[in-house]
Amino acid sequence: MKIGFSLPTRGPIAAPDTMATLVERAEEMGFDLVSVSDHVVIPRAIDSTYPYSATGQWSGDASGDCLEQLTLLTYVAARTKSLRLLTSVMVLPQRPPVLTAKMLASLDVLSGGRLIYGVGAGWMREEFQALGAPSFDDRGKVLDDYLRAFKELWTNERPAYNSEFAQFNHIAFAPKPVQRPHPPIWIGGESNAALKRVARLGDAWYPIGSNPRHPMGTVEQMTEALGRLFQYCSEAGRDPAEIDLAYSAGWYNDREAMQAPDGSRRSFTGTPDQVAGDISAFEEIGVRHLILGMQDETLDKMLSRMERFASVVRPRIQS
Repeated sequence: MKIGFSLPTRGPIAAPDTMATLVERAEEMGFDLVSVSDHVVIPRAIDSTYPYSATGQWSGDASGDCLEQLTLLTYVAARTKSLRLLTSVMVLPQRPPVLTAKMLASLDVLSGGRLIYGVGAGWMREEFQALGAPSFDDRGKVLDDYLRAFKELWTNERPAYNSEFAQFNHIAFAPKPVQRPHPPIWIGGESNAALKRVARLGDAWYPIGSNPRHPMGTVEQMTEALGRLFQYCSEAGRDPAEIDLAYSAGWYNDREAMQAPDGSRRSFTGTPDQVAGDISAFEEIGVRHLILGMQDETLDKMLSRMERFASVVRPRIQS
């Protein structure tokens, strides 16, 4: 099991020296991945439904304080040697396709082939409008179109593409990504539309386990969803064995048990032995990459959480 953590993009921990300390120490502790979330601007009024809370209300920081995702990952790449660099996830329909494909290829080159491209359709209509992106209502179609355009740019020496949302021809696109045929594409989302996108276009499925409308918080829920994913793979002519599996548990807590909606202990919370058992159980159903929430109020507190996982929890995982 490859284990990662999320890097803050805002607040006092998101200072250059602090983040450098975090990622350098993370490599020393044996973490495998670091993820960075994606917001460019934060609208002052948000009516869109946030998919990862029971109320549908987003509880994020409305100050607008957020570092840009790819810029931050490039900084992390320069301060590390082995950590894989995960966009978690990029809201691709908000970004121009050719430029974004070039930025991602450049990051893969500069990092020595460490990019993992996590991508999703997005949920905040107001941010789409602020960025002048294509219609929010078309975001699924735009995402699919852009991913196909990326693959053309990343793999073809004479890339050409002509579709509703992306067009290019007679261009040279270099350098190509280090990873061949391209950096792994992790599709985020928990809906059937996301699962079908994985089957058509993804290298991995990357759900968040806290979506109340599409719960994926238990091994049983994930197993049921994997059955649907494998069916969609069959319909798309894909071998399910080609699909990697990742998982995000931002609520991770190895000191205190949290309650799940049905009253049971929430997965990835409790004692170190319980958390290690959850990790082993998810690994048994095929999860090979796990992103845990390690963020805290200060650098020292966050490093302490990371060190506790590395020294106390990880040795208990039965692979």
